[in-house]
Amino acid sequence: MSIKKGIYAASMTVINKDLSVNVDETIKHAEKLIIQGCHGTVIGGSTGMMQLISNSEKKQLIDKMRASKFKDNFVFGTGSNSLSENIKLMKHCLENGIDRFLLMPPAYYKYNDDQVYTFYSKIVEEVPESKIILYNFEKLSGYKFSIKIIEKLVKKFPKQVVGVKDSTYNLYEILKIPNFLIFPGSETKLLKGLESGCSGIISAVCNVTAPLARKVFDDFANKNKQTFNERLCSVRKVFDKHNLISGLHSFLSKEDEKYNKVLPPLSLLTKEEEKKMMSELENLDFFPQKNIAA
Repeated sequence: MSIKKGIYAASMTVINKDLSVNVDETIKHAEKLIIQGCHGTVIGGSTGMMQLISNSEKKQLIDKMRASKFKDNFVFGTGSNSLSENIKLMKHCLENGIDRFLLMPPAYYKYNDDQVYTFYSKIVEEVPESKIILYNFEKLSGYKFSIKIIEKLVKKFPKQVVGVKDSTYNLYEILKIPNFLIFPGSETKLLKGLESGCSGIISAVCNVTAPLARKVFDDFANKNKQTFNERLCSVRKVFDKHNLISGLHSFLSKEDEKYNKVLPPLSLLTKEEEKKMMSELENLDFFPQKNIAA
């Protein structure tokens, strides 16, 4: 199944009181975002705290993704540094009918373009059925994709390396590869990206802005006047003042207590931070119970 253009939420993971993953509620949350307007969701990834989640729980999520009527709208973010674990998780996805992945190169270690090429080549050789969105986020991985390395990967693996999520923002305005998907990582880059030929966005804050982001996307596609982009960007800028995982869980926990747990060493916002964030969002008439309203 191909990955389509559009609005994708980097979906949140729901955590139980004992710090285990609530698999059912995590899938329900991703499904709700699609109902609210997302073309698809990335389950796992950095927003889903996948780097902090055990592989056994990741496999439980994958098993549950298979049963969803929105399975073809899901992308899986493995959240692993390990080459072998990435391959194992991707093969488990394929066994469950999921072939779409968001993959960041390993964090912590220093490496160059040639070594990144080797890393992704090994994955594609082992999982040739995969459709891969490269995850360009230097702040998290320590590595920044160049146009040169992406062109090299796409030339070698045109059927497997199909797109990039650009959260470093050094690519989305200037990278030009035919039929290659480019997704900036922020609502503030959505309209500018579309005007530059991008495919949409993959964003954490789409957990709460899905309808607004979809409206901006649809208005651009239909050549309508943009009346929601300013509001969308203003909401994003409030969340950008905080750790996004902390801010999103704090915001949604006002509506539903199931969101009030995150995995250590992460935490919810402090009471003071939460109060400030909620006040700024209220000034934008953006409340938890109204977060699907345009």
